Amino acid sequence: MAKTSFFFPNLCIRQNHRSQIRNRNLSNSGNNHKSQDSPQNPDHICAKTQSKPNIFNDIAKKVSNIIRTKPRWENSIVSDFPGINFIDPMLFNEILKQQTNVVLTLRFYYWVSSQNGFKNDSFSCNLVFLKLLNANAANAAIKFVALTKFMPENDVLEVYIECLCENGLIEEALNVFGQLRKGGYCPGLKTWNACLKGCVRGGEVDAVWKLYGDMMDNGVTADVDTIGCLVEAFCMTDNVSQGYELLWQVLGSGHIPNRESFSKVLYELCRRGDYSRMSALLHAMMSKNCPPDIYTYQAVIHGLCKRKMRHEAFRIFSDLKDRGYVPDQVMYSTMIHGLCKMRWIGDARKLWFEMIRKGFIPNEYSYNVFIHGLFEIGNVDEAKRLYKEMCGNGYGDSTVCYNTMIGGLCQSGEVGEAHDLFNQMAQKGIAHDVITYNALIQGFAKHGSLSDAIHFLYRLLGQGLQPSTPSYTVLIEKLCETGHLEEVRALWKDMHDRGVKPSISSHDSVIVCLSQKGFIAEGVEWLNAMRQSSLRPKKETFEKLIQSLSEARNLGDALLVVDYMLKIGYAISERLSCLLIDELCKDNIRRAESCLIGILQQS
Repeated sequence: MAKTSFFFPNLCIRQNHRSQIRNRNLSNSGNNHKSQDSPQNPDHICAKTQSKPNIFNDIAKKVSNIIRTKPRWENSIVSDFPGINFIDPMLFNEILKQQTNVVLTLRFYYWVSSQNGFKNDSFSCNLVFLKLLNANAANAAIKFVALTKFMPENDVLEVYIECLCENGLIEEALNVFGQLRKGGYCPGLKTWNACLKGCVRGGEVDAVWKLYGDMMDNGVTADVDTIGCLVEAFCMTDNVSQGYELLWQVLGSGHIPNRESFSKVLYELCRRGDYSRMSALLHAMMSKNCPPDIYTYQAVIHGLCKRKMRHEAFRIFSDLKDRGYVPDQVMYSTMIHGLCKMRWIGDARKLWFEMIRKGFIPNEYSYNVFIHGLFEIGNVDEAKRLYKEMCGNGYGDSTVCYNTMIGGLCQSGEVGEAHDLFNQMAQKGIAHDVITYNALIQGFAKHGSLSDAIHFLYRLLGQGLQPSTPSYTVLIEKLCETGHLEEVRALWKDMHDRGVKPSISSHDSVIVCLSQKGFIAEGVEWLNAMRQSSLRPKKETFEKLIQSLSEARNLGDALLVVDYMLKIGYAISERLSCLLIDELCKDNIRRAESCLIGILQQS
C-alpha cells in the first residue's frame, strides 16, 4: 500500500468537482479533446451525422407510437406500413431517436437487425448504446457491445465506465478504463473518480492506490470526491489515522471536504474508541459550516452507547436536537436503551414520551428496549404495564418480545410467571430459542429449583438446539456450591463434547469445589490448565486452593500457587500470610524433631 507521504506533498485539490477537465492525448497523433456536445445526448449524434433534411420524421413518429401501444407489433408492423424499408439507416435512426423507452428501443433494434439486408453501423449502435447508459442499464449495455462488436467513441466509453461503476461492475469498468489508457487517452476527472469510488465500494483498495498514482503521474487534479475515496480507502485498511490527517491537511489548505469524507472518518474513530479525535472532527465540521447529517449523528451515538460511553452519547444527542435535527425512531430507541443502562430512568421516560409527541409510534423494538431497561433497574411493575400496552398495540407475539419478558421476570425472581409465558408461547405456536431456555435455566437455578433448571437444559437439548455457554455456567456454579461434584463432571464433559466453551467463572467454581471436597491435587491441575489457556482465575480461587494445600501440609504446591498468584498481580491477604507462616514454622519444627530423634536413636 502507498505510504502517507506519497499522497500529501503532491495533493492539489480542485474545489469545484463539477469543473471540466480537458482530456489530453498522450500519443503523438490525433486530438482526443471532448466535444462541447455531451455524449449522453443522442440528439447531438444526430446533429453531427445527419445533414440532409429529415424526411422520415412523420413516419418515425407513427412507427414509434405503434411500438409503444401495440403488444406484439413485430407480427404486423410490416403490413401496417407497406412499402416502408425499415433497414434504411435514415428511417431506422430516426425511429431509434424518437423512442423514449429504452427496452422498446433495444427491442426495435434487435428486430430490424434480424431483417434481411440489414447492415450495422456505428451511428445506430452509439445511439442505442447511449440510451442504455442513460437508463443505467449496465448489463444490457455489456451484452449489446458483445453482440454488435462495435467500439464506442472515447467520450462514450467514459460514460460507459461511469455506468458500470454505478452498478458495481468494477472489474468490467477497470477493463474498459484500461483499454482507454492503452490507447493513449486520458479520461476526465469524473471518470477517474467513478473508478475510485467503484474500487472503494468493491473493496479493491490496492486498485485505489494504483489509480490515484496514475492520476498524479498524468497531472489530473484531484477534487473533494477524490479525497473522499482516499479517506475511505485509508479507513478500510485500518489506517483511519492517515485518513484523519488527510482531512486536516485539506482543511488547512482552505478547502472543505465533502460530508461523506468527514462521516466515514467519524464512524471509524467512534468504532475504535478514539473519542478525542472524533470530538475534534465534529467541531471542525461545524466550524466549516458542514455539520454532520442525521446518519452520522446516529452512527456516533450508537457507537458511544455500544462502548458504554452513554454520558457522551446523551450530550451529543442533546446537541443534535439543539441544532434543529429531528432524531428518528431508531436513534430515540438507542438513546433510551443507553439511558436505561445508566439507570437514568427519568430521562429515558422523558425521551419515550418526547418520541411519541414527535409522531413516532413505538414499535416492537422500541417497546422491548424500554421494557428491558425497566427490568434492569428493577422497575418490574412498570415493565409489566408497558408489556400489556405493547400487546394491546398489536405487538408481543414474537420470540423476541417473550424473551424480553421471560428474561426480565427471571432476573427479578418471578420464575413462576416466566414459566407461564413460556407455556403461552407453545400454545400460540411461537418458537422457543436458546435465549428463552437460558433465561429459564438461570432464573430457576438462582431463584427456584436447581432440578427444574436442569430439566430446562434437557428440554433445550431435546429440541435439537445448540446450547451456549450461559446454558451451562449457572448450573455448574450452583452444583459446585451444593457440592455435587459428580454432576459437575458430567455437565462439564457434556459441554466439552458439544463444543461449548466454558466461562472463566465455571473454572473458578470447579477448583473451589474440588478443594472443598478434598481433591486438592485435581484442583491444582485445573489451575495449571487455566494458566496454559491464559485464563485469569479469581483471587478467591487462589486463596481457597492455597488454604486447602496448607491445611493438607502440601506446602511446596501451596508456595507455587502463591508465586503464580503474585505474578498475575494479586496481593496475598494477611490472613493467608499468617496461615502459611504458621504452617511453615510447624513444618520446620517437625523436621527438627525428626532430626533430633534420629540422632538420639543412633547414640
